[in-house]
Amino acid sequence: MRPPPLLLLVLWVPRLLGTLAEGEGCNRTARAGLEGQEAPIDRGTVLNLSVSDHGRSDSLLLSWDEPEGGAEGYSLALSSLGSGTLLQNGSAGPNITSFWFHGLTPGMHYEVEVTATLACMETTRQTVTAQTSPSPVRNLSLSSGGSSAMLHASWAHAHGQRDCYDLALYHSDSQTLVRNVSILPNASTFLFDGLLAGSEYALKVSTLSGSSQASTSIHQWTAPSIPTELRLSPGSSTSLIASWAGAGGAAWLHLTLHNLLTQTVTTTLSARRGLTSYTFQHLHPGTQYWLGLSATAGPYTVGGPNATAWTYPLSPGNVTLSAAEEQNSLQARWSTPVGERDFYLVTLQEGEDGAPTRNISVGGDNGHVTFHGLSPGKQYSVQVTAVAGPYRASARSTAAWTQPLAPSGVSLSSQGSPYSLLASWEEAVGEGYMLALSPMEYPMKNRSLLRDVTNFTYEGLRPGTLYTFEVSTVAGPYTSSPQRITNWTYPLPLEHLTLSNQGRSTSLQASWRAAFTGSTGYTGTLWETKSGEQVRNMTMGNNWMNVTFEDLVPGRQYTLEVAAMAGPYRSPVRSATDWTYPLAPAGVTLTNTRRPLGLSAFWDKAAGDVDQFHLQLYSKSHPAQRNISVGPNTHNFTFLGLSPGIQYFLKVTVLAGPYRSSSHFATEWTYPLSLANVSVQPGRRPQELHVSWVESGGGRDHLVQLSVAESLSIIRNVSVPRGVTQLDLEGLVPGSRYRVEIISQAGPHRTSSQTAIGYTGRNAAPLHPSPSLVPSLALTW
Repeated sequence: MRPPPLLLLVLWVPRLLGTLAEGEGCNRTARAGLEGQEAPIDRGTVLNLSVSDHGRSDSLLLSWDEPEGGAEGYSLALSSLGSGTLLQNGSAGPNITSFWFHGLTPGMHYEVEVTATLACMETTRQTVTAQTSPSPVRNLSLSSGGSSAMLHASWAHAHGQRDCYDLALYHSDSQTLVRNVSILPNASTFLFDGLLAGSEYALKVSTLSGSSQASTSIHQWTAPSIPTELRLSPGSSTSLIASWAGAGGAAWLHLTLHNLLTQTVTTTLSARRGLTSYTFQHLHPGTQYWLGLSATAGPYTVGGPNATAWTYPLSPGNVTLSAAEEQNSLQARWSTPVGERDFYLVTLQEGEDGAPTRNISVGGDNGHVTFHGLSPGKQYSVQVTAVAGPYRASARSTAAWTQPLAPSGVSLSSQGSPYSLLASWEEAVGEGYMLALSPMEYPMKNRSLLRDVTNFTYEGLRPGTLYTFEVSTVAGPYTSSPQRITNWTYPLPLEHLTLSNQGRSTSLQASWRAAFTGSTGYTGTLWETKSGEQVRNMTMGNNWMNVTFEDLVPGRQYTLEVAAMAGPYRSPVRSATDWTYPLAPAGVTLTNTRRPLGLSAFWDKAAGDVDQFHLQLYSKSHPAQRNISVGPNTHNFTFLGLSPGIQYFLKVTVLAGPYRSSSHFATEWTYPLSLANVSVQPGRRPQELHVSWVESGGGRDHLVQLSVAESLSIIRNVSVPRGVTQLDLEGLVPGSRYRVEIISQAGPHRTSSQTAIGYTGRNAAPLHPSPSLVPSLALTW
């Protein structure tokens, strides 16, 4: 380094020599001669000496100003300051204003005198002192010696004189003054410590002499420090992130990334100080890389740590799981992504929760695997994981199912209901069930159920209908073959069942109205109600609405039970009861018991059953009637306390349940009572008899018989209606004795009264009856 030009201090030493006085006189004479023209110019005697070495430590350049009026020449003398020894001299012609002194000693103080020869032999002198610049040190060196914190400076001494050495150490990057020291002029080495590793430093060594100096500079690096904690980790499938610590001690870091699979250098990188991480891009997925790091500072290079890492592998694409050709097998397939991987880990997962059930490892170039012996009807998914070193990248398939098995233990139960069927089955493995129920002649109705349900009740069905039930296990897109079963809903009971004899004694007709919904037919049983004995069984198709039971017992109660049938099921029984019409009793008679107040009834029991006999005895002449009920085993009855001489009518009615069958009327008269108080009195004329009596009740009419008392022969019969109580008999023989007997008649029965004797009256004169006279009867009442 060359020092800047040095302006030396000029010391003015005026000398009032005689020559100056002489010059002044010459100048005055000159000025006097010119006064007549113009005023003279004062040319001055100051030379304005200046000294400069212009960066040269063995030379001095002396410069001055030309005096006014010019100078005829200059003489120069160089001597050592202090000793006054003349060392060099020289001269310069007119118009010269500078002069070089060469071969001087660096760092020395000199005195220079300049004498200018003026006109009129005048001279002017001026002296100046100056110092040559010191020379810089030689062979300056700066070395770290392999140290990262120290630099050793050494040099050879400079020529000439010096006061001391000034050492300034700068940090090159920051231009910061790190150390500034002054040392003795005889020192030639210095050790800088506490420096930064791997840094470039600039050392300026200045040789100081007086106010002048000469400098020499040198650059050097401290040895770099080795970075620590090198880490290499994946940033993605195509990038690796390198990071390290302690990198401040290196000016440059050199990173070399090797692909260990291909054994090639992938990337080289030089990074400046301060970088602590770097991302390597455009790498191969799933590949192992080796990273080497070295630190450089100037001429120094230090090998550092290394690290290995894998890029993340790419997950396989288009992972599918589908049914294989073999039963209960699934095949997983995937497409191989770019990049590398160590192998594939294929995990078969079961159910919605994805519980691992099988693991298979296959090579990294494989693209499928088949799982055998899986459970039927189960949901599976597969996860295919690409493994590269410690890293994994997975992809999962959608769910797939194995073919399900059909449920077992399928049943279809009506449970006695006409409107519902309970379907049940044993649980089968799968996602759910597909149910179908339909009448035989109608299309299926489908229904889906979730798993864990093993029964379902169909409501709102048609009674008495045969249904087909199918159940299949559903597993994903697969449906097992159906399990099929049929059953009937219970039929509804028939409506309006009636049982009627329709007035017949040996048959009953049953009729009903079919239920609104279906049945396959009817079954019925006819029972004797009282004995509980089964009489008839019937089975008919569903188009029958009535049936007649023949050859039954008259007057017997029967119960008919009928149920609608549908398959093996019978509806609740409907029952009806009725009696056959009883037969009327035969041989009904009413007989007089010869007691005036009694009649006996007789009848014969007809075939069949009788609950009781009802006897109705009445008379048209009396409003009161007798009603008597007797047991079924009674075949006669005597009515007592009847009215005498009355015609009675008897009707015997057979009772069987609510039905009656009556016989024809039988009739009979009670015996009439004999008349009381019969008297015979002469009439108003001698030919008359007046007969009177008192009725005692009963009878239809009276027969009055008149006979001659002595002959007992009846000479006259007179019929008198009931209610007449006197009679006049005319045309009799006066004064004759007659006998009168009154017979009460009631139907075929007669009852005589007591005989009464009476006389006709006598005439005052004898009368001779004319033979032409006809007897006459006069009746009065």
